[in-house]
Amino acid sequence: MKKEYYKLVRDNIPEIMRKEGELPKTAVMTDKEYHNELGLKLQEECNELLSSYDISEFADVLEVLEAIAKSQGISWDKVLAEKVDKAKKKGKFDKKVFLMYSEC
Repeated sequence: MKKEYYKLVRDNIPEIMRKEGELPKTAVMTDKEYHNELGLKLQEECNELLSSYDISEFADVLEVLEAIAKSQGISWDKVLAEKVDKAKKKGKFDKKVFLMYSEC
């Protein structure tokens, strides 16, 4: 029986499938295809996170974000440094502030 996926998967998934007796067919994407598939994968993983809040889903989202940064030539350390900088300048989300409107 053929099961279709047509999506970006983690590097070791085909080998895991082979060990389970499956015969996966894979291809290596172009940079443009990879960039597009990373965006789709981020949406997929965010949806899974929002439906379960399981720790493994947090890890999946971070893995995809790290891959996107790397594909854009941005080091993960720089992303984390930017996160710290923004938190210092603009705060975090700890206080649950909900902005309703502003009058000028």
